Amino acid sequence: MADFIELKATDLAAMLCSRVCHDLINPVGAIGNGLEVLADPTQTAMADGAQELIANAAKQARAKLEFARLAYGASSTAGTDFDTRECERVARIYFEIEKADLDWQVPLILLPKHKAKLFMNMLLIAAMAVPRGGVVTAKIEGAAGAEVFTLTSRSDPEKRQKTLMPSGAEGLLSGSPEGGVDARGIQPFYTGILARMTDMELKIGIENDVFEFSATPKAVAVAA
Repeated sequence: MADFIELKATDLAAMLCSRVCHDLINPVGAIGNGLEVLADPTQTAMADGAQELIANAAKQARAKLEFARLAYGASSTAGTDFDTRECERVARIYFEIEKADLDWQVPLILLPKHKAKLFMNMLLIAAMAVPRGGVVTAKIEGAAGAEVFTLTSRSDPEKRQKTLMPSGAEGLLSGSPEGGVDARGIQPFYTGILARMTDMELKIGIENDVFEFSATPKAVAVAA
Protein backbone atom coordinates (compact mmCIF):
# COMPACT_ATOMS: atom_id res chain seq x y z
CA MET A 1 0.00 0.00 0.00
CA ALA A 2 1.36 3.43 -0.93
CA ASP A 3 2.21 5.85 1.84
CA PHE A 4 -0.13 8.74 2.51
CA ILE A 5 1.01 12.11 1.20
CA GLU A 6 1.58 14.35 4.21
CA LEU A 7 0.99 18.04 3.53
CA LYS A 8 2.25 20.82 5.73
CA ALA A 9 -0.53 22.82 7.36
CA THR A 10 0.53 25.87 5.36
CA ASP A 11 0.40 23.93 2.06
CA LEU A 12 -3.03 22.49 2.87
CA ALA A 13 -4.35 25.94 3.79
CA ALA A 14 -2.88 27.48 0.64
CA MET A 15 -4.44 24.83 -1.62
CA LEU A 16 -7.85 25.09 0.01
CA CYS A 17 -7.72 28.88 -0.31
CA SER A 18 -6.78 28.47 -3.96
CA ARG A 19 -9.75 26.15 -4.44
CA VAL A 20 -12.14 28.68 -2.90
CA CYS A 21 -10.69 31.48 -5.05
CA HIS A 22 -11.09 29.30 -8.16
CA ASP A 23 -14.75 28.69 -7.32
CA LEU A 24 -15.43 32.39 -6.74
CA ILE A 25 -13.46 34.08 -9.51
CA ASN A 26 -16.09 33.60 -12.23
CA PRO A 27 -19.18 34.81 -10.31
CA VAL A 28 -17.27 37.72 -8.75
CA GLY A 29 -15.91 38.67 -12.18
CA ALA A 30 -19.44 38.54 -13.61
CA ILE A 31 -20.67 40.88 -10.87
CA GLY A 32 -17.89 43.30 -11.76
CA ASN A 33 -18.79 43.15 -15.46
CA GLY A 34 -22.45 43.78 -14.70
CA LEU A 35 -21.62 46.79 -12.53
CA GLU A 36 -19.44 48.23 -15.30
CA VAL A 37 -22.37 48.02 -17.71
CA LEU A 38 -24.71 49.73 -15.24
CA ALA A 39 -22.16 52.51 -14.71
CA ASP A 40 -21.80 53.15 -18.45
CA PRO A 41 -24.43 55.70 -19.64
CA THR A 42 -23.99 54.52 -23.24
CA GLN A 43 -25.22 50.99 -22.40
CA THR A 44 -28.61 51.73 -20.82
CA ALA A 45 -30.24 49.24 -23.21
CA MET A 46 -28.28 46.45 -21.51
CA ALA A 47 -29.20 47.48 -17.95
CA ASP A 48 -31.82 44.75 -17.46
CA GLY A 49 -29.45 42.07 -18.67
CA ALA A 50 -26.69 43.41 -16.45
CA GLN A 51 -28.94 43.36 -13.39
CA GLU A 52 -29.91 39.75 -14.13
CA LEU A 53 -26.24 38.84 -14.55
CA ILE A 54 -25.38 40.43 -11.21
CA ALA A 55 -28.25 38.67 -9.44
CA ASN A 56 -27.32 35.23 -10.82
CA ALA A 57 -23.62 35.71 -10.10
CA ALA A 58 -24.32 36.90 -6.54
CA LYS A 59 -26.47 33.79 -5.99
CA GLN A 60 -23.63 31.56 -7.18
CA ALA A 61 -21.04 33.36 -5.07
CA ARG A 62 -23.19 33.16 -1.94
CA ALA A 63 -23.88 29.44 -2.45
CA LYS A 64 -20.20 28.64 -2.91
CA LEU A 65 -19.12 30.77 0.04
CA GLU A 66 -21.73 29.25 2.36
CA PHE A 67 -20.64 25.77 1.32
CA ALA A 68 -16.93 26.55 1.73
CA ARG A 69 -17.54 28.04 5.18
CA LEU A 70 -19.11 24.79 6.36
CA ALA A 71 -17.10 22.22 4.39
CA TYR A 72 -13.61 23.73 4.71
CA GLY A 73 -13.65 26.30 7.49
CA ALA A 74 -14.13 26.24 11.22
CA SER A 75 -17.54 27.88 10.71
CA SER A 76 -19.23 30.15 13.21
CA THR A 77 -21.23 27.26 14.66
CA ALA A 78 -20.69 27.21 18.41
CA GLY A 79 -19.18 24.16 20.10
CA THR A 80 -17.83 21.03 18.48
CA ASP A 81 -21.05 19.69 16.94
CA PHE A 82 -22.99 20.67 13.81
CA ASP A 83 -26.76 20.52 13.60
CA THR A 84 -27.78 18.69 10.40
CA ARG A 85 -30.43 21.37 9.84
CA GLU A 86 -27.57 23.80 9.11
CA CYS A 87 -26.00 21.23 6.78
CA GLU A 88 -29.31 20.90 4.95
CA ARG A 89 -29.76 24.67 4.66
CA VAL A 90 -26.32 25.10 3.12
CA ALA A 91 -26.73 22.05 0.86
CA ARG A 92 -30.05 23.30 -0.53
CA ILE A 93 -28.57 26.74 -1.25
CA TYR A 94 -25.69 25.05 -3.09
CA PHE A 95 -27.92 22.78 -5.16
CA GLU A 96 -29.88 25.80 -6.37
CA ILE A 97 -26.86 26.53 -8.60
CA GLU A 98 -26.21 22.87 -9.51
CA LYS A 99 -27.84 21.05 -12.43
CA ALA A 100 -28.62 18.05 -10.24
CA ASP A 101 -31.49 17.87 -7.76
CA LEU A 102 -30.97 17.07 -4.08
CA ASP A 103 -32.86 14.33 -2.25
CA TRP A 104 -32.05 14.98 1.42
CA GLN A 105 -32.72 11.97 3.67
CA VAL A 106 -30.85 13.01 6.79
CA PRO A 107 -32.38 12.98 10.30
CA LEU A 108 -32.18 15.96 12.62
CA ILE A 109 -29.11 15.07 14.66
CA LEU A 110 -25.91 16.60 15.95
CA LEU A 111 -22.70 15.47 14.27
CA PRO A 112 -19.13 16.06 15.47
CA LYS A 113 -17.70 18.95 13.47
CA HIS A 114 -15.22 16.93 11.40
CA LYS A 115 -17.81 14.27 10.57
CA ALA A 116 -20.21 16.96 9.40
CA LYS A 117 -17.48 18.47 7.24
CA LEU A 118 -16.72 15.01 5.84
CA PHE A 119 -20.37 14.52 4.89
CA MET A 120 -20.57 17.90 3.16
CA ASN A 121 -17.38 17.25 1.20
CA MET A 122 -18.73 13.85 0.16
CA LEU A 123 -21.87 15.62 -1.04
CA LEU A 124 -19.78 17.92 -3.21
CA ILE A 125 -18.04 14.94 -4.83
CA ALA A 126 -21.39 13.24 -5.41
CA ALA A 127 -22.60 16.35 -7.25
CA MET A 128 -19.49 16.19 -9.48
CA ALA A 129 -20.57 12.70 -10.59
CA VAL A 130 -23.64 14.09 -12.40
CA PRO A 131 -22.41 17.34 -13.98
CA ARG A 132 -25.19 17.40 -16.59
CA GLY A 133 -27.98 16.83 -14.08
CA GLY A 134 -29.62 14.02 -12.21
CA VAL A 135 -30.49 13.31 -8.59
CA VAL A 136 -28.09 13.21 -5.65
CA THR A 137 -29.47 11.37 -2.63
CA ALA A 138 -27.86 12.11 0.73
CA LYS A 139 -28.46 9.71 3.63
CA ILE A 140 -27.24 9.31 7.19
CA GLU A 141 -28.28 6.14 9.03
CA GLY A 142 -27.22 4.33 12.18
CA ALA A 143 -26.91 4.89 15.89
CA ALA A 144 -25.33 8.00 17.36
CA GLY A 145 -21.57 7.76 17.09
CA ALA A 146 -21.80 4.98 14.49
CA GLU A 147 -23.53 6.81 11.67
CA VAL A 148 -23.10 5.57 8.10
CA PHE A 149 -23.01 8.20 5.33
CA THR A 150 -24.29 7.25 1.87
CA LEU A 151 -24.33 9.52 -1.18
CA THR A 152 -25.91 8.22 -4.38
CA SER A 153 -25.95 10.00 -7.74
CA ARG A 154 -28.25 8.95 -10.57
CA SER A 155 -28.48 10.47 -14.03
CA ASP A 156 -31.18 10.16 -16.68
CA PRO A 157 -29.75 8.93 -20.03
CA GLU A 158 -32.98 9.97 -21.78
CA LYS A 159 -32.09 13.57 -20.91
CA ARG A 160 -28.54 13.06 -22.26
CA GLN A 161 -27.19 12.96 -18.74
CA LYS A 162 -24.28 10.75 -17.76
CA THR A 163 -22.89 9.53 -14.45
CA LEU A 164 -19.13 9.98 -14.15
CA MET A 165 -16.39 9.10 -11.70
CA PRO A 166 -14.91 12.47 -10.61
CA SER A 167 -11.42 12.70 -12.07
CA GLY A 168 -8.74 11.17 -9.84
CA ALA A 169 -11.15 10.84 -6.93
CA GLU A 170 -10.16 7.34 -5.81
CA GLY A 171 -6.45 8.08 -5.53
CA LEU A 172 -6.98 11.48 -3.92
CA LEU A 173 -9.41 10.08 -1.35
CA SER A 174 -6.93 7.32 -0.47
CA GLY A 175 -4.27 9.94 0.29
CA SER A 176 -1.80 8.49 -2.21
CA PRO A 177 -2.62 9.83 -5.70
CA GLU A 178 -0.12 8.77 -8.38
CA GLY A 179 0.49 12.28 -9.66
CA GLY A 180 0.61 13.94 -6.26
CA VAL A 181 -1.84 16.59 -5.11
CA ASP A 182 -2.34 20.19 -6.17
CA ALA A 183 -5.04 22.84 -5.80
CA ARG A 184 -7.20 21.17 -8.46
CA GLY A 185 -7.43 17.94 -6.48
CA ILE A 186 -7.28 19.29 -2.96
CA GLN A 187 -11.01 18.94 -2.25
CA PRO A 188 -11.22 15.12 -2.57
CA PHE A 189 -7.78 14.85 -0.93
CA TYR A 190 -9.08 16.89 2.01
CA THR A 191 -12.14 14.63 2.13
CA GLY A 192 -9.82 11.66 2.60
CA ILE A 193 -8.01 13.49 5.41
CA LEU A 194 -11.33 14.08 7.18
CA ALA A 195 -12.27 10.41 6.80
CA ARG A 196 -9.00 9.28 8.39
CA MET A 197 -9.37 11.86 11.18
CA THR A 198 -12.81 10.48 12.03
CA ASP A 199 -11.94 6.78 11.55
CA MET A 200 -14.35 6.39 8.66
CA GLU A 201 -13.84 3.88 5.84
CA LEU A 202 -14.60 5.33 2.41
CA LYS A 203 -15.97 3.32 -0.51
CA ILE A 204 -16.58 4.80 -3.95
CA GLY A 205 -17.70 3.35 -7.26
CA ILE A 206 -20.12 3.30 -10.19
CA GLU A 207 -22.38 0.37 -11.00
CA ASN A 208 -25.18 0.30 -13.57
CA ASP A 209 -24.66 4.04 -14.17
CA VAL A 210 -25.23 4.80 -10.48
CA PHE A 211 -22.49 6.49 -8.45
CA GLU A 212 -22.32 5.48 -4.80
CA PHE A 213 -20.05 6.98 -2.17
CA SER A 214 -20.19 5.80 1.43
CA ALA A 215 -18.38 6.36 4.70
CA THR A 216 -18.66 3.69 7.42
CA PRO A 217 -17.09 3.76 10.88
CA LYS A 218 -14.09 1.43 10.74
CA ALA A 219 -15.31 -0.59 13.72
CA VAL A 220 -18.62 -1.19 11.95
CA ALA A 221 -16.89 -2.00 8.64
CA VAL A 222 -14.63 -4.56 10.32
CA ALA A 223 -17.59 -6.20 12.10
CA ALA A 224 -19.50 -6.40 8.81
